[in-house]
Amino acid sequence: MTVRVERNTAHTIREGAAKLFFERGYDATTLRQVASVAGLKVGSLYNHIDSKEHLLLQIMGGIIDDLLERVEEAIAAAEGGDSVDVLQAALAEHITFHAERAQEVFIGNAELRSLPQDAREVVIKKRADYEMLLQKLVSEAGKDGLADVIDAKIHVYSFVAQATHIASWFKPGGRFPLEEIVRIYTRLALRELNVVDADKRVGPVAKPRAGK
Repeated sequence: MTVRVERNTAHTIREGAAKLFFERGYDATTLRQVASVAGLKVGSLYNHIDSKEHLLLQIMGGIIDDLLERVEEAIAAAEGGDSVDVLQAALAEHITFHAERAQEVFIGNAELRSLPQDAREVVIKKRADYEMLLQKLVSEAGKDGLADVIDAKIHVYSFVAQATHIASWFKPGGRFPLEEIVRIYTRLALRELNVVDADKRVGPVAKPRAGK
């Protein structure tokens, strides 16, 4: 029971801090404010974090860990299909995650400079490992003759940039629901790789909502 409470409290702190960092910026947010949002006294925060910088690292490192876990699950679920099926599943989850976790994605991109050098290197390494996973999937599709790969690393940079951009503008209730946004961007990614049956693989895109 105690372990569960500890985990829930740590999650509440991280969630509250992410909201504050997003709304106010890291530098303008105090630990007293974080504690207030989490329903704790400032001193109790130190049962879960070492410092404000450590809290930022938890958020930035944690978002990459969560992204990697979800994309790996999508890859595993797509096993049995061809290499483009696997890549498509990974990209769909990649896009979905960025839209759903937009605040943390924003923090991850905006506040890297706020981390001390050693913590910054941890986050940069996590990002590089994740990008290597996507790069491997792109390369495999190219080797199988199912995609026209110009440079796997640059293609991945494009996919990462697109998802990061989605996190900056997507809001529920807009012209398209999230599943259609995912379908559109996945189709764009497969077209970028010149996958012959890209549109057929992704399926038709619904019409935008009226008046949006």
